[in-house]
Amino acid sequence: MAMAAAEIEALIRAALPDAEVEITDLAGDGDHYAARVVSESFRGKPLVQRHKLVYEALGGRMGGELHALQLKTEVPN
Repeated sequence: MAMAAAEIEALIRAALPDAEVEITDLAGDGDHYAARVVSESFRGKPLVQRHKLVYEALGGRMGGELHALQLKTEVPN
């Protein structure tokens, strides 16, 4: 089952309220997305911890409703 880009964005924003979130559907199939997430919550955290925060926000949907998510996580300038 595919997942809408707006749903991915809403889940990330719910977990990281200050986040700037950009979602791109890479294949047009609702299963393969890229996400750029900018949040102060990432400051001082290594890449693995940043990605973990985003995956936790998705509540276990990775590998089920959401097949692939390419992540780019950043802190605000």
